[in-house]
Amino acid sequence: MEILNFDSSSPLGDVQSVDTSSVVVRVIDKDALSKLQVNHLVVIESSRVGRKLLGLVNKIVRKYTNEQDAVEGNLDAEALINDIVRISLIGTYLKKRGSENDVFKRTLESIPEIGSNCYMLSDKMLSDFMQVISSKSLKDLEHPLLIGNYTLNDDAKAYLDGDKLFQRHAVIVGSTGSGKSYTVANVIEQTAKLKSANALLFDIHGEYQPLDGDGVQCFKIAGPNDFPDSNNIFLPYWLLTYEEMIALMLDRSDSNAPNQAMMFSTSVIKGKRDYLESKSKSELAEIITLDSPTPYNLNSLLEYFKEEDVKIEKGSSGRDKQGTYYGKLTRFIQRLEAKKSDKRLNFMFSNNSNLLSTNYMTDLCNRLMKPSGSENDGVKVIDFSEVPSDILPLVASLIARLIFSVQQWMDKSKLHPIALFCDEAHLYIPQNTTQTIENSSLQSFERIAKEGRKYGVSLVVISQRPAEVNRTVLSQAGNFIAMRLTNADDQNVVKKLLPDSLGDFAELLPILDIGEALVVGDASLLPSRIVINQPSKKPNSNTMKFWEEWSKDVPDSHVDEAVAALIKQSKI
Repeated sequence: MEILNFDSSSPLGDVQSVDTSSVVVRVIDKDALSKLQVNHLVVIESSRVGRKLLGLVNKIVRKYTNEQDAVEGNLDAEALINDIVRISLIGTYLKKRGSENDVFKRTLESIPEIGSNCYMLSDKMLSDFMQVISSKSLKDLEHPLLIGNYTLNDDAKAYLDGDKLFQRHAVIVGSTGSGKSYTVANVIEQTAKLKSANALLFDIHGEYQPLDGDGVQCFKIAGPNDFPDSNNIFLPYWLLTYEEMIALMLDRSDSNAPNQAMMFSTSVIKGKRDYLESKSKSELAEIITLDSPTPYNLNSLLEYFKEEDVKIEKGSSGRDKQGTYYGKLTRFIQRLEAKKSDKRLNFMFSNNSNLLSTNYMTDLCNRLMKPSGSENDGVKVIDFSEVPSDILPLVASLIARLIFSVQQWMDKSKLHPIALFCDEAHLYIPQNTTQTIENSSLQSFERIAKEGRKYGVSLVVISQRPAEVNRTVLSQAGNFIAMRLTNADDQNVVKKLLPDSLGDFAELLPILDIGEALVVGDASLLPSRIVINQPSKKPNSNTMKFWEEWSKDVPDSHVDEAVAALIKQSKI
């Protein structure tokens, strides 16, 4: 059955000019024009039999014979020349050979001829066409990815192709209060229903903790007073690469920085080999590198640094002289001890002996990377709210790098895909870096954006400030869910990332309603304006109601409790 059958319908108009992906139509049916709006769908006859071209209305223009008549309001029928509709072509509708079903393809296999008829879609046609679009994404899955309903037709449900959404990476953006967190929670909730789901959500402010349960498990980067347990994640210092450790510890403006870096590198590799020797793993000790995730004792390393910093040795003449590193490690030792004693960095420098186990990294990666099963949930929400903001990029990229590295070294036949949802991505995948730590973080995420598809690692970049997110990472995304954006810089970034063929479609960004999104990319056959469904479990992202709260009776003050918690770095 052909859905778009216009044999008995009057055309809206006929084609007057054609470009590579845009068409100008002269309106014939003046009554139909009153029902047409910008961003509505229209159908144009193709030069090939059995095919029709779909287009989005970009502009509707009315021209007059005499402009002075138009200005003075003398708009009789004689004053009109014609009405012009500018259309961007977005795809082809055809009857697939050997199939009973109609097909929509996002390619232009032909262009319309001059004089070809252009038709408006009736409500029934639009509804049926949207169902064709949706069914294309279902693929007989038990749990298809239902994201909401099409704005063009409230009865038509909007499905996304889950494979393509994650294969080509995705971007979810929107200003504060636009419904971005609900959209993320919606996708997470549906992902968690899959039998072997595997995803991590970087929860920077702890707002997604209510999603716990039903296939979602919540972890937390350990706080100042936390101990290793099933819910706390520790990332011991020995998981850091040499570059990451130097970015965290070394002050490159120090005149002794080169000596400190060299001393640190030689001491770390020796510490790792000594550790493996003590565990009777001599063969492994011979092949590890400086960046191998192998434990070493930081206390022993510090003691060695202190000895070298004050070392006096005998010269060739028998007289005492200062050692090679005498006084050159003092500031490095101070910074290292300051980091080690900082309670906020308990998750990295804890003295718990369990964190120096040879099996610790295996256990950690299993917790983070195992898909849904009898003992674990497929979606892992990681709370970063107690991580200091200055090292947040380092911690986020450390987890991402560990996951990518494990996937990279896994046998291709045994790879299981995993997705990383990066909430508030502008905080740790920034466009402009000012610190060495941020540069180190960017390298990990840029590599995943470029190569992740080969190893089954997908990025979902989530941000309220796309203008502040690294362009290289954004440019690798093939799917965009863009909610209301009020900032001009943010709008421009998204517009540049969308296909040129969409014309002025992105001009809707500042006027979208709360919970509405423009969905463009491989996962959506049709660039669409969609009303996003609300999740059953809502994140704690509600904005405080200032005026309402100020109108209530004076509450008890808890400032003293907050100050005490700030001083002791704990809310307990």
